[in-house]
Amino acid sequence: MLKQIRGLHHVTSMAASASGNNAFFTKTLGLRRVKKTVNFDEPSVYHLYYGDEVGTPGTVMTYFPFPHIAPGRPGTGEVGETEFSVPRDSLGYWQQRLTDSGAAGLARDEAFGARRLRFLGPDDDAFALVETDGDARAPWTGGEVPEDTAIRGFHGARLRLRNAGATAELLRYMGYEQVDARGNLTRFAIPGGNGADRIDLEELPSASSAHLGAGSVHHIAFAVENRAAQAEVRKALLDTGYQVTPVIDRDYFWAIYFRTPGGVLFEVATNEPGFDRDEDTAHLGEALKLPVRYEQLRGQIEAHLSPLED
Repeated sequence: MLKQIRGLHHVTSMAASASGNNAFFTKTLGLRRVKKTVNFDEPSVYHLYYGDEVGTPGTVMTYFPFPHIAPGRPGTGEVGETEFSVPRDSLGYWQQRLTDSGAAGLARDEAFGARRLRFLGPDDDAFALVETDGDARAPWTGGEVPEDTAIRGFHGARLRLRNAGATAELLRYMGYEQVDARGNLTRFAIPGGNGADRIDLEELPSASSAHLGAGSVHHIAFAVENRAAQAEVRKALLDTGYQVTPVIDRDYFWAIYFRTPGGVLFEVATNEPGFDRDEDTAHLGEALKLPVRYEQLRGQIEAHLSPLED
């Protein structure tokens, strides 16, 4: 069993509108845009990162906004819902705020003893705010959301699967422990993790497969401290029979990817070097940052990308 993984690093999804996506996460949800760069494989579109003040692993939601992309189709084989941690007794504030912003799909429920507020993002992305006791992570306070109600980071994520058995075994191998099971939901958690350390498996044997598009999660990333730990995880996964990519430099972390038995794309990302490697903390997410190989195309890229409100 692996011991290097500490919880989530980031979750990356697809969007149709860069400006609408940016406004929703920075204004409505009150997160900080910590990096404005481009999709390293398709530099004609942004890659936008939102999180706490410095983009701490376990707080960062990221997006590829592809103009004119078709909507995704929810189903199995995907991350069906991304959960954010908020303080106890803050759901009333959030329900009013999201109602005032025009967010759709608002509904209260409870999962594993915690109260939740479900809602949809601009592309019908599925989210939930979860009231969490004792989350000591500091929120970003430079936005419009008060500190006593602000998002602390991820709580976890819910994977929709036709059959959860093989993915459950994978999570156990990755260091997660089963901590509860209710109906068709099974919860796994990393003991002493980074706060973003819960994964729920929702088994839906008769549901159709998901289709990737706007509002879909592209991949979910798990955090390891450094490249040495990542190398250990990669070797262990290869030895177990998973097809794992070589290590890829994403400028702000190093990444490896592999497809799970249930069809979800997993990434293992390093906490190093972080989002302040090319911007000081006071100005994170302000300038367009490009990988070195695209700097010669900066003028062309900037002319193509739509402006974002700061």
